[in-house]
Amino acid sequence: MITKIAVIGAGTMGHGIAQVAGMSGYTVSLYDIKQEFVDRGLDSIRKNLAKGVEKGKVAPEVMDTSLNRIKGTTDLAAAAHQAQLVIEAIPEKLELKAELFGKLEELCEEDCIFGSNTSSLSIAKIAAATKRPDRVIGTHFFNPVHIMKLLEIVVAESTSAATLAAVKEVGEKLGKDCIVVKDFPGFATSRLGVCLGLEAIRMVEQGVASPEDIDKAMTLGYAHPMGPLRLTDLVGLDVRLNIADYLHEELNSEVFKAPKLMRQMVEDGKLGKKSGQGFYSWE
Repeated sequence: MITKIAVIGAGTMGHGIAQVAGMSGYTVSLYDIKQEFVDRGLDSIRKNLAKGVEKGKVAPEVMDTSLNRIKGTTDLAAAAHQAQLVIEAIPEKLELKAELFGKLEELCEEDCIFGSNTSSLSIAKIAAATKRPDRVIGTHFFNPVHIMKLLEIVVAESTSAATLAAVKEVGEKLGKDCIVVKDFPGFATSRLGVCLGLEAIRMVEQGVASPEDIDKAMTLGYAHPMGPLRLTDLVGLDVRLNIADYLHEELNSEVFKAPKLMRQMVEDGKLGKKSGQGFYSWE
């Protein structure tokens, strides 16, 4: 039975995963390489919960107990200690994730499950860095984690049925609707979402319409809850660019070739919400 979850990476996705896990009764270790990153993640959790209390969506006692369950650390061994499930939410680079799981292999109990929050990278390749490929699985959450209901669970050929069942049980306890997809580049959500997002960026590049009007075309015309450009800002243009480059290479499809505008915006530091400027101003 899973009672402790270690979340590796205290950024946007990591602290969101830690928050919902703490709110769902799990003991949580939130790790990052610098104390300032850990503190920032914990502060974001406090602010999210306080906002929930203010709106009457979270009881004050739930906020207090949730925060008490979540402990931050810069010690990877301490984070991994007695965890039955580790979920990584570090940058979307295969070599970084594989290196991390290689380190965790030496720190975690043999029966610990390794989950990756990757939105597109090969679970099999990440699992190859471990001696437990049967216990490696994709756990792709969506931003903001405490609001978005979907959990995309990705199974490689080596992922065991027991691992899938355990992670699905956790996902449901976190209040998520789980979908199960095979380990294929981009899975289901990123192949669809990135494809739409890149085409929207091309339309801006070509002067077809403003970002606001392109987004309205999808929110009002197709009942999407959020337009593709606002979503790109929320995810981060740098993250989306990494995914696009990976899918372009893996699938050999021009559909996933990143527009010049996107590359230029990333070079200019216009990454979306986290930098204060993307297709929209977030300041």
